[in-house]
Amino acid sequence: MTGEFELIRDYFADIGGDLSGSVQLSVGDDCAVITPPAHQDLVVSIDTMVEGVHFPSGTSGDRVASRLLGAALSDLAAMAASPAFFTLALTLPDTDPVWLKAFSTRLAELARQYGVQLVGGDTTRGPLTLSVQVHGWTPAGKALLRSGASPGDRIFVTGTLGDSRGGLETLLNNIHGEQVPYLQHRFFCPEPRLDTALLIAPFATAAIDISDGLLADLNHILEASQVGAMLNPGELPISHELRHWVGEAQSRQWALSGGEDFELCFTAPALVEPKLAWALRDHNVAVTCIGQISETRGIVLAEDGQILPVTPQGYNHFSETGNFR
Repeated sequence: MTGEFELIRDYFADIGGDLSGSVQLSVGDDCAVITPPAHQDLVVSIDTMVEGVHFPSGTSGDRVASRLLGAALSDLAAMAASPAFFTLALTLPDTDPVWLKAFSTRLAELARQYGVQLVGGDTTRGPLTLSVQVHGWTPAGKALLRSGASPGDRIFVTGTLGDSRGGLETLLNNIHGEQVPYLQHRFFCPEPRLDTALLIAPFATAAIDISDGLLADLNHILEASQVGAMLNPGELPISHELRHWVGEAQSRQWALSGGEDFELCFTAPALVEPKLAWALRDHNVAVTCIGQISETRGIVLAEDGQILPVTPQGYNHFSETGNFR
């Protein structure tokens, strides 16, 4: 049976590269040694994924790696941070070389793609559980927070919403069809909007990544900023694949509360919209205005002359049991 040190050496000793020169010592010692760049703030986030909760049992190692690192880096995008390095805690039921090879290979590919280096972690035996802590840099005092939204600010989201929930449903119900590969890809392979975040950062007043659902995560911005929001559900960006599969009504519901799309929701003053549009003119990720910040607390949906208050529901790990999520 492969031992802990052999496992680290064989699969994780050289993942990613330190593009900034800040990592002086990485995997292989008791601690990593990092030299912070001048005039930069360190931002840190940690995510945990558990087999049977966040992904189905038997999921291949490459899909788990994509879901794990993509979701974690999305938190850095929400702060407009440039990713730098990460640590990994890996609990394994056994040392399956096929699974580990697929996992570590995909992890290394993503680390190179996003410019992050694995600098340490831990391995142990038990039910398959993975925790990744990501670290990034922002110019001092410039991290995007949830607390800066003001009445009159426009509300924007990146990409399309609801796809991940659609992918989850196809997995739960063993559904096949033309749209299924796209929806399952969106579930297993979140794309952290790191480049988009750097483009919007000069204009945004608040931001969050959409992990628990648009309504729930937008509400975090509203609570931190002590404001409310009016959304136009007709402006929600929904993919052709999702709309074609489940129709308009269900697509909207999943776009509002499905969760785990790992897109960005952010606010920006109306006066900077032209400059924001110009900054995004050659960008290949859609950014859609879906509403406006208001003084009245809470969230309302406004469409066809009707105003409907809504409850900011989202996913809660401690209120639902049963199927993986």
